[in-house]
Amino acid sequence: MIAFIYSVSFFTVIASFRGTVPYGLSLEIGDTVQILEKCDGWYRGFALKNPNIKGIFPSSYVHLKNACVKNKGQFEMVIPTEDSVITEMTSTLRDWGTMWKQLYVRNEGDLFHRLWHIMNEILDLRRQVLVGHLTHDRMKDVKRHITARLDWGNEQLGLDLVPRKEYAMVDPEDISITELYRLMEHRHRKKDTPVQASSHHLFVQMKSLMCSNLGEELEVIFSLFDSKENRPISERFFLRLNRNGLPKAPDKPERHCSLFVDLGSSDLRKDIYITVHIIRIGRMGAGEKKNACSVQYRRPFGCAVLSIADLLTGETKDDLILKVYMCNTESEWYQIHENIIKKLNARYNLTGSNAGLAVSLQLLHGDIEQIRREYSSVFSHGVSITRKLGFSNIIMPAKEKGEKKLFGFSFVPLMQEDGRTLPDGTHELIVHKCEENTNLQDTTRYLKLPFSKGIFLGNNNQAMKATKESFCITSFLCSTKLTQNGDMLDLLKWRTHPDKITGCLSKLKEIDGSEIVKFLQDTLDTLFGILDENSQKYGSKVFDSLVHIINLLQDSKFHHFKPVMDTYIESHFAGALAYRDLIKVLKWYVDRITEAERQEHIQEVLKAQEYIFKYIVQSRRLFSLATGGQNEEEFRCCIQELLMSVRFFLSQESKGSGALSQSQAVFLSSFPAVYSELLKLFDVREVANLVQDTLGSLPTILHVDDSLQAIKLQCIGKTVESQLYTNPDSRYILLPVVLHHLHIHLQEQKDLIMCARILSNVFCLIKKNSSEKSVLEEIDVIVTSLLDILLRTILEITSRPQPSSSAMRFQFQDVTGEFVACLLSLLRQMTDRHYQQLLDSFSTKEELRDFLLQIFTVFRILIRPEMFPKDWTVMRLVANNVIITTVLYLSDALRKNFLNENFDYKIWDSYFYLAVIFINQLCLQLEMFTPSKKKKVLEKYGDMRVTMGCEIFSMWQNLGEHKLHFIPALIGPFLEVTLIPQPDLRNVMIPIFHDMMDWEQRRSGNFKQVEAKLIDKLDSLMSEGKGDETYRELFNSILLKKIERETWRESGVSLIATVTRLMERLLDYRDCMKMGEVDGKKIGCTVSLLNFYKTELNKEEMYIRYIHKLYDLHLKAQNFTEAAYTLLLYDELLEWSDRPLREFLTYPMQTEWQRKEHLHLTIIQNFDRGKCWENGIILCRKIAEQYESYYDYRNLSKMRMMEASLYDKIMDQQRLEPEFFRVGFYGKKFPFFLRNKEFVCRGHDYERLEAFQQRMLNEFPHAIAMQHANQPDETIFQAEAQYLQIYAVTPIPESQEVLQREGVPDNIKSFYKVNHIWKFRYDRPFHKGTKDKENEFKSLWVERTSLYLVQSLPGISRWFEVEKREVVEMSPLENAIEVLENKNQQLKTLISQCQTRQMQNINPLTMCLNGVIDAAVNGGVSRYQEAFFVKEYILSHPEDGEKIARLRELMLEQAQILEFGLAVHEKFVPQDMRPLHKKLVDQFFVMKSSLGIQEFSACMQASPIHFPNGSPRVCRNSAPASVSPDGTRVIPRRSPLSYPAVNRYSSSSLSSQASAEVSNITGQSESSDEVFNMQPSPSTSSLSSTHSASPNVTSSAPSSARASPLLSDKHKHSRENACLSPRERPCSAIYPTPVEPSQRMLFNHIGDGALPRSDPNLSAPEKAVNPTPSSWSLDSGKEAKNMSDSGKLISPPVPPRPTQTASPARHTTSISPSPAGRSPLKGSVQSFTPSPVEYHSPGLISNSPVLSGSYSSGISSLSRCSTSETSGFENQVNEQSAPVPVPVPVPVPVPVPVPVPTYGGEEPVRKESKTPPPYSVYERTLRRPVPLPHSLSIPVTPEPPALPPKPLAARSSHLENGARRTDPGPRPRPLPRKVSQL
Repeated sequence: MIAFIYSVSFFTVIASFRGTVPYGLSLEIGDTVQILEKCDGWYRGFALKNPNIKGIFPSSYVHLKNACVKNKGQFEMVIPTEDSVITEMTSTLRDWGTMWKQLYVRNEGDLFHRLWHIMNEILDLRRQVLVGHLTHDRMKDVKRHITARLDWGNEQLGLDLVPRKEYAMVDPEDISITELYRLMEHRHRKKDTPVQASSHHLFVQMKSLMCSNLGEELEVIFSLFDSKENRPISERFFLRLNRNGLPKAPDKPERHCSLFVDLGSSDLRKDIYITVHIIRIGRMGAGEKKNACSVQYRRPFGCAVLSIADLLTGETKDDLILKVYMCNTESEWYQIHENIIKKLNARYNLTGSNAGLAVSLQLLHGDIEQIRREYSSVFSHGVSITRKLGFSNIIMPAKEKGEKKLFGFSFVPLMQEDGRTLPDGTHELIVHKCEENTNLQDTTRYLKLPFSKGIFLGNNNQAMKATKESFCITSFLCSTKLTQNGDMLDLLKWRTHPDKITGCLSKLKEIDGSEIVKFLQDTLDTLFGILDENSQKYGSKVFDSLVHIINLLQDSKFHHFKPVMDTYIESHFAGALAYRDLIKVLKWYVDRITEAERQEHIQEVLKAQEYIFKYIVQSRRLFSLATGGQNEEEFRCCIQELLMSVRFFLSQESKGSGALSQSQAVFLSSFPAVYSELLKLFDVREVANLVQDTLGSLPTILHVDDSLQAIKLQCIGKTVESQLYTNPDSRYILLPVVLHHLHIHLQEQKDLIMCARILSNVFCLIKKNSSEKSVLEEIDVIVTSLLDILLRTILEITSRPQPSSSAMRFQFQDVTGEFVACLLSLLRQMTDRHYQQLLDSFSTKEELRDFLLQIFTVFRILIRPEMFPKDWTVMRLVANNVIITTVLYLSDALRKNFLNENFDYKIWDSYFYLAVIFINQLCLQLEMFTPSKKKKVLEKYGDMRVTMGCEIFSMWQNLGEHKLHFIPALIGPFLEVTLIPQPDLRNVMIPIFHDMMDWEQRRSGNFKQVEAKLIDKLDSLMSEGKGDETYRELFNSILLKKIERETWRESGVSLIATVTRLMERLLDYRDCMKMGEVDGKKIGCTVSLLNFYKTELNKEEMYIRYIHKLYDLHLKAQNFTEAAYTLLLYDELLEWSDRPLREFLTYPMQTEWQRKEHLHLTIIQNFDRGKCWENGIILCRKIAEQYESYYDYRNLSKMRMMEASLYDKIMDQQRLEPEFFRVGFYGKKFPFFLRNKEFVCRGHDYERLEAFQQRMLNEFPHAIAMQHANQPDETIFQAEAQYLQIYAVTPIPESQEVLQREGVPDNIKSFYKVNHIWKFRYDRPFHKGTKDKENEFKSLWVERTSLYLVQSLPGISRWFEVEKREVVEMSPLENAIEVLENKNQQLKTLISQCQTRQMQNINPLTMCLNGVIDAAVNGGVSRYQEAFFVKEYILSHPEDGEKIARLRELMLEQAQILEFGLAVHEKFVPQDMRPLHKKLVDQFFVMKSSLGIQEFSACMQASPIHFPNGSPRVCRNSAPASVSPDGTRVIPRRSPLSYPAVNRYSSSSLSSQASAEVSNITGQSESSDEVFNMQPSPSTSSLSSTHSASPNVTSSAPSSARASPLLSDKHKHSRENACLSPRERPCSAIYPTPVEPSQRMLFNHIGDGALPRSDPNLSAPEKAVNPTPSSWSLDSGKEAKNMSDSGKLISPPVPPRPTQTASPARHTTSISPSPAGRSPLKGSVQSFTPSPVEYHSPGLISNSPVLSGSYSSGISSLSRCSTSETSGFENQVNEQSAPVPVPVPVPVPVPVPVPVPTYGGEEPVRKESKTPPPYSVYERTLRRPVPLPHSLSIPVTPEPPALPPKPLAARSSHLENGARRTDPGPRPRPLPRKVSQL
């Protein structure tokens, strides 16, 4: 058994360990681990970054570190004992590592690379520190660099400001809050306002001289020159260059460099120049030849200058090339630099075209010691220092060695005979000629000679010989030992002339201060020597002289001589008896203050009292040492008497002149400096008492002299900063007087900056958690004296407006922050006893109430974000910790004193408000912190939000019945608290809402107020980003659990459910709004929320707000129609009244009429931009009625013109018809408003299915596109994913009146086809039972799905939810009937358009005829014969007799239409297409033969084609394209997914070369829009041979759910077609879709006879529209239209369909050729005879061999097939042209012409109807089947069958002879429907 030894150790990981062993702990390099157990080379422990995970790891992977354990026990913390800078570096670099990677992700490359370099630098510096070999100074320097880089990185990354003290992080718990504030403020100011360096230095490095004619050595001299004062300001830097122009000694670069030091800021100006003089060493003349003479001459070469201001633009180390100039006249060499500066070009020129001096110049800023640290490499090699000329010692150039021949000499004595030094100025010296071999080392040979003209030495009266030679020099004395002043020398030699002492002392004040400070020590020795000699006679004079010298040192010019005097007093002063005379004279002056009229001299004395006391104290100490402490009591008495005199004059109030107050101010300014001197002789308590008495004598009247009051406060401040105050004993004595003066100033709100500084210093000396008795007593005194006034001061200064200037604003922020820090320091130091004493000190509850209100208000101010800078998180956390501690103390007082009968609403409300904003502070939201920062905060303070939340709950529970006062006021604040993502806080606070509901229920019997407030606040709070899905679930579960046993449980559940649903929508809305671009998800979510507010909550204001939010979204997305519908919602809430409306959103204050007018105009404008002009017209009429009622004819005229312009736009401008798409959102990952719902969406202009699908996948990037159109199962609904199911659907217009009305232009009809659509359709073909490979039509069924929306499209959104879906199955026979009906209708439409010349060319008709005839000839319609006319089918489906007859009728009808179409085609066909026409005629003969049709006259009487109302009118600007009543303009559209081959729109799979011939003849491909001015029907099928449907079609609607047989392998296609639109879906036999209803109007009657015979359960509008897949919508529920019970409805999801023998969906009776056997029909086939007015001959109709032959049908004239399927004929079946035998029960129908009423002389009778409303917002009218309008029809035959009359129009029958109809009378204008009201 192995025994584990428990220990606590601290290790650092030195190698990564993956933890692959059992119970292994994964570790990374640098992690810190704590060891719990160890055994045999393995450790068990945890990483400090994740202490919850424990495991084992090898001991060799970690390294032991020194550490200490803090809080040993359960909550112990192991803290490393390494340097705090190292610890900070480690944690900071880890935090930076994560953020550094994010910089790369966010593409912030610049900061990314800069931070990378900084991190590497810090790591290098860290290694240096860890090695431990650095010196103390070097370690300090490295730490400074480290912290500077850490602070820079934190600032760049937006991290917190770190308080530091001597480069180490400061623990806020170890220092006072005022000290912490000062550290933070210092660092903040240093960061924001960098301190300008007062000292600057110029680094010069000589590189080379570039010149072509060198060859001699050179001397280069650098210096700084002031062109303004025309003098040099620096020493000279000298170096030599070799013959090549390079510096000598290249191995010693330090000799090439120099640092010009001690430049002031005033020297960095434009007129300071760097001058470079170059001297060549060699021949006398530059061009002389080299001779034998070895004499080397120093000759001028050139000069260069550069302004130092040119270096201020940037600190560059790049070499500069300076131009070198030479003077024209050598005599001007001495001033060449001045000429260059002044640009006197005539006096100098360039030395050469290519001459240049290469130098490196760099300006360095800061103290010289700082420069040494930062550029240690420069100084380590011993760079030369070139100083500025001035008071300091001047470094002379080194003496050049070498023997020189003397020409002459001059000299001048520096010292005169009287001891004075040579005067400053210019001196002309005599030049004495030297004889050969003259030795000047013997000074006696020349010192007696004259040195200057007119001046002789000693007794040498020899006259100076006249000489021309002279030498001028300028001297300037800079010495601390020599003087040029005679009076100064007389004073220093006072013993030589005792009689001059009085005069010398008097003249001392006249001597220049610089002379006095030079001889400061000698002068002081002289003064105290005179005082010792005769104190009675000279005491006052010496005292005055000493005062003069002391005050002289106060001047900033001589301030640096103070240390000299201090040194003198400590080390050289020897006046042991001087203190008596000094005290005596000083007291004499003080006593005279109150009486003297002129007090300037007395003020000078008081100003010098610091050093006077220093001399007094030092003198007394010397005396005590010499005498053993004699006369001690006498000395104390003298000091006491002196201070009594001081107190007396301080206590005097100034009267009149104010001179006394000035003297008092002077004394107070310098008095604090005396404390340290008195402490040298007296006990600290004695000194404290003396100071207290002195300061206590100050008058307290503030209004006398403000300047004196400021000086008094400054004196108090210096006292607090003095050494005397730091001692606890003396501090307790001085504190009352300090607080007294502070209280007075704070009460008057004066000198607040100084007061804040004093208070900060007071609290800086009080450490936290100090239990010393003296500290506790001090806190007692401060609380009693200052707490109240401190609170009032903070309230006062924070209520003032901030100053405008930045400097004043900083000062304002400083004083505010310091007062706040003082308050926090005081509160943190207060203990339970202090709080208890404070609360007990209030004599009445009113006082306590005022105090609590005051402190709660101050706390709210402290919590404001602007109180501290953004990065002061440390300061904010400390402040919050103090606040919550104080609140916990004060809450007890609140409970004890202000509950029950003493309840005070205001104070309780203030408390709750404070608690709420405390919890909501940004700095306390730990979820936003980095993990390391969060851990540190929790370890130090815990989660203060939870603590405050528990306190709120506790206080709330104590309120009892008083809770009603805070309902509903506190619902919003408490709700905001619960939205914080802190589980513990939510669990504590959410139950309060149950309590509120309960008390509100007790009071009013409901909780409507609670509900209203919850809903109002939820919207605003969640829109700010608060709350999440977890909160919604927690809110719901907690409250439902709480109300389980309540009597009002039911209503409570309803409220909770409502709020929860609102949260769902608000969360969805917020998530959607985070997206950048406006998409359908944003709009849909807004619609969902808008409807929720209207229908479920009835919140009108919120409803209106979201109306405008939705309106803005639509405008941004350019959905102008939807924007108009949206704004119409608000318009409907208003009336045409004069009721005044308040200012709201962007609307000004106005009347209701004005706002409604504005809305109308805006809506009209949006309808206009959205090309929805019909809707705009209705609004124009409404507003015009209002203008007319007010007789506002001006605006009425404008409105009528606007209405007229909209009519013009309808007729003149083109409108695109959008496509519609059905979208299903399945899976739990979708938002609530989309989850497991299906919608129909209105596509954008030119948007096809593929583009729409891609757009949806972009909006939902995580969604999976479903590859089938079947209804998904439950697993998809519950999946944790997103599934999108998208396919196109066909709109079914609700109203057919306009669409079926003759003569209405297509421009008008196009609007009604795609507007106000509630219903959409989608067809899916499938095979039921066994599929016949030879004839697939036998088992081809169609599943027709109808979708009903909650609101019509277009509306307030581009998509709306599907409210109801209906599924009907169509049998193969019904499908065949519908296919033929659609194709016949298409042929009629094209023929009619061709006749009325609405077609620009005849190509569409040609293509359609070719497709029908070609398909029929090659076996198309014959497949129907084989499938449905055979005996087996008739016997097995006896119920289909009428349908079979109907199919036969349609076949015969198609033959008639084709015959007439060929006749029309012959009339208009171009000459080049005649061969094609002949081919069509021939094929038509073959088609008739295949159908068994010999002569039409044999079975029916030929009748010419005729239009009931004559030829249709061609309205202006009407498009030639056919328009169907289902709202779909017949425009061919090419699918992006399909290859645009010529055969794409081939008539059938067996269409031979006819299609290609048409393309060749017309010059266009069959797929072009010009050729096909029509749209193929998806149900059109190819009936050629045995071909199946296109694989595209098959895969687009899989039948896996219905067990449909699969197609053969040869028809399988690899491309995915999950979402095919009907307009792009290949049409074949397997996918029959009827053509558009407009294309089957030609021969059908209006009324029931016009309806398709396929499904009697479908209404006319339903049958008149192309079937296609469905789309999407987003609104609240509407009742769907009642459907017929006879049809078979299949609700989603569709279960597996049982086998059926026959379809119950459609029921029709067969048609008998005889009247007796004919079943009553709703319509019959009319005879097909060309109109007698046309060009046809009778022979062509009755006897033409072209029209004889078998029956045929054009079933697939425009079916779309793939390229491969249309390339040729496959499996073509030759059918016999024998007629199909028909059994008796189902006789072959004989088409009988239909009687058509025609117009004669009387006007037609029209049924008045209203134009369908162009828009509807919420309510829709009852949808009922609308009879289709009449279309083109066939005239009546002589023997018409009996048919019911037309229901909509009574027509006369006099048009039997072919007469055209007369123009109808004026039709009534449709009345607009009233806008629906909300």
